[in-house]
Amino acid sequence: MISKNTICLWYDGTALDAATFYAETFPDSAVGAVLRAPGDYPAGKQGDVLTVEFTVMGIPCLGPNGGPGGKHNEAPE
Repeated sequence: MISKNTICLWYDGTALDAATFYAETFPDSAVGAVLRAPGDYPAGKQGDVLTVEFTVMGIPCLGPNGGPGGKHNEAPE
């Protein structure tokens, strides 16, 4: 089955930890590509995890470490 959607879950620095947890907990789950910062930037350092691609029970997911700026709410801004 090919998924038509990718789930995007916003994290505040814990995307890789979360993806690893999901991969260890649910069947047909894995951590894929991990994009790290190539250099220092205003909010972080070289090597910080920026995004993680992972699957949870066969569903593709993307986990950006977007920081605290995007608070969850029930309606789009």
